[in-house]
Amino acid sequence: MPEFSTQHGRLANTTRRQALGMFGLGAVMLGLDIAPGSALGQSDTADNVLTESAVLRDPDIPVAGNADGDITIVEYFDFNCPYCRKVEPELRQVVQDDGKVKLVYKDWPVLGPVSTAAARMALATKYQDKYVAAHDALMGTASKLTEPRIRELLAGAGIDVDRAAKDLETNAKAIDAILARNNDQATAFGFKGTPAFIIGKFRVPGALTMAQFDQAIADARKAAAKK
Repeated sequence: MPEFSTQHGRLANTTRRQALGMFGLGAVMLGLDIAPGSALGQSDTADNVLTESAVLRDPDIPVAGNADGDITIVEYFDFNCPYCRKVEPELRQVVQDDGKVKLVYKDWPVLGPVSTAAARMALATKYQDKYVAAHDALMGTASKLTEPRIRELLAGAGIDVDRAAKDLETNAKAIDAILARNNDQATAFGFKGTPAFIIGKFRVPGALTMAQFDQAIADARKAAAKK
């Protein structure tokens, strides 16, 4: 039975040519013949949490980009992560230019309590259909987040912060379950920090350039065509 691999394929400090080679030879494929919703195994924790459905199509997580796109990018990120903030505009541009990419943001708060507070509050905004706006507002700041700053940024993005706080209280169990699932997946993939990506069937730790995103998407489409 195919399974998601947790081999590393980091692209840091490579040239574009080297990166392309790593995508072709060293990036990790994720089990191309998985039936939707099927578990990849029963004997190992990683197998239980890394189903294609759970990783690519969690119904409780809002999506950006083209919801009907032919390739999905999943980003595991932390709102206080400077590398996540740096890569964000390039990722957004790539998704916009391509037009056929579904983008799934998976909050993985690994940098402390404020990161967790930001993730929980952002997820609470989905109940007013404002998650993407919340994500962009919190990711777009240059300063380190604090809880008052989180509320200020969300309000500035046109979000009803008081409602979000109430929705967080009401839906705390569901929101915390999302964060637990995200953490279980990132840990099972062997990711060591943020940002980290699943691009189609490729597992890619670390920040990418626009050229590397483009190449990963192209390789993911080639892999899908061979399925």
